[in-house]
Amino acid sequence: MNLVKQSVCMCYYGAMHRTTIMLPLDLKRRAQELARQMGVSLSELIRESLEATLSGERGERVEDPLYVDDVVFSGTVPSDLSHRHDRHLYGDE
Repeated sequence: MNLVKQSVCMCYYGAMHRTTIMLPLDLKRRAQELARQMGVSLSELIRESLEATLSGERGERVEDPLYVDDVVFSGTVPSDLSHRHDRHLYGDE
């Protein structure tokens, strides 16, 4: 009887299973560099990235900065605001 060894790691995530993915060389190099800068393994970076991407699927609300801003402007609005918004926002002429 042949027994197949399976790499399993018991960590924060529980049992893990080895998975092979294909990445473009440039993407792999950039990911390895980011993982190095963060002081984590490439595997950990990929797990964290997938978890962050998939968190919205489990009902957890992913905050969008556009919708989090609840400040309401109550001052007077210039009549040419839409036409000259850069001038009003940034002082550009």
